[in-house]
Amino acid sequence: MLLCDIGNTSYHFLKDDFDYKEDVKVFNPSDVKGLVYYICVNTEIKKILLKLNNWIDISKKIDKTAYYETMGIDRIIICESIQDGVIIDAGSAVTVDIVNNGVFEGGFIYPGIKAMSDTYKNISSALNYEFNFDLNLESLPKNSRDSISYAYLKLIYTEVISLNKAIYLTGGDSLKFSKIFKNAKIDKNLIFRAMLKYI
Repeated sequence: MLLCDIGNTSYHFLKDDFDYKEDVKVFNPSDVKGLVYYICVNTEIKKILLKLNNWIDISKKIDKTAYYETMGIDRIIICESIQDGVIIDAGSAVTVDIVNNGVFEGGFIYPGIKAMSDTYKNISSALNYEFNFDLNLESLPKNSRDSISYAYLKLIYTEVISLNKAIYLTGGDSLKFSKIFKNAKIDKNLIFRAMLKYI
């Protein structure tokens, strides 16, 4: 069985326990001959896939009435996979969603690591640093790298911890965020496990 989570930049596939990505700009979905079960937030790719009989859109099986109209199907399906907690999906954007006793309570979207890093770099080349996920969020920093890292990480950390719920980390940068959310449950393939529930 081939599963696929399609975003704005890549097709993310899972075959058995092996996951891999293909660039949306160059990958041709018609080259895949077997059945593919997918979700997609990319409207242009969605139009292409509607013409391919072997690509099956899982989103049609999901009741979206408990969520807001413009919420991405990737976020919805992950919220459907847990009963209670905070889900942090750390990808090109960082989404934080709260589920309370099976009910979606709301969430927020934050720029991903690369997007935020590019923002600082565009302000000044003197701020061109990789974020330090090992810094101490309990004391104010005294150097530039830690200052931008603190500004980025402290806000999301404080908000998530204040909810006092179990934390689920997923997405490509989940291991980096696990350094500040030390008790979080990490599952980089949470979205695929959620998709299997509907197949």
